[in-house]
Amino acid sequence: MKRFALALGLVAWMALASAETWRFALIGDTPYSDYERAEVPKMLEAIADRHVDFLAHIGDFKKGQNRCDDDRFEDRLQLFNASRVPFVYVPGDNEWTDCARQSCGAYDPVERLQKLRSLFWKDGFSLGQTKLALERQAGEYTEHSRFRLGPVLFVSLNLPGDDNHRGKSAEPRPEFLARNPVVVNWLRDSFALAQREHLAGVVLLFQANPAFTHFNQGLAHDGFRDFLTALRDETENFSGQVIAVHGDSHINRIDKPLRDQRGRTLANFTRVETFGYPFMGWTLGFIDSESPTLFRFENHPWPPKTP
Repeated sequence: MKRFALALGLVAWMALASAETWRFALIGDTPYSDYERAEVPKMLEAIADRHVDFLAHIGDFKKGQNRCDDDRFEDRLQLFNASRVPFVYVPGDNEWTDCARQSCGAYDPVERLQKLRSLFWKDGFSLGQTKLALERQAGEYTEHSRFRLGPVLFVSLNLPGDDNHRGKSAEPRPEFLARNPVVVNWLRDSFALAQREHLAGVVLLFQANPAFTHFNQGLAHDGFRDFLTALRDETENFSGQVIAVHGDSHINRIDKPLRDQRGRTLANFTRVETFGYPFMGWTLGFIDSESPTLFRFENHPWPPKTP
């Protein structure tokens, strides 16, 4: 009996030894106010205390009506670099496509995007006190990056709300026409890489809510049609799990909103939308190599509730 119990214990130990887990954190649509600007450093410290492998901000680091001046960009760079864990930042509409508004300073959005590139994506590493090596897309779209964490490929994409900078007129903006195929190519190339490497999952990081429901109904928004069509195709042909992390609509949720062309839910696709103003918080993601679902998520409102 003792030998049998010892054998069982050895099997259990070997199973635990072979299992691997990784942690990552997700935030977005913050800071929008002076209060949030004061709270974000505290939240970043709390996130670091959970020993995450990296933290991702999926865009909108200011309110859409606030100015897009250099000093605000520099402030957010300083804020993000203060993170004790690697910090990956993806651009949102509030800090470049909306900057043409008078209240934002009447900037040229393309010029503001170039300014962001010169500050936040100037080399092959993440932000933060500890750096994470990134593979950046070749060419001028240095905001597009990807990296491995365990059996998962993380991919960042410049996909801003509310219309991907396409414009409302029949003729799309030149910037959209140039960037949109680059985004789709980076998406498809990343899935091809995941297939070649036999990875178990792909996580996409982008800012816009691309209106999955309208796309499923055949009413895709013009600015997101190509992206969602490629995403649906790649997800259907991928044997692992696909996670899309976005913000934009400020509705913290975890669901399965993508369907195939027959209207059936794609079970291997999950949407994670971050907290957004006026509600602060962060999402903790787990990668568990032994779990059939691979991922697990916990939401953490901020400030945390006291016992």
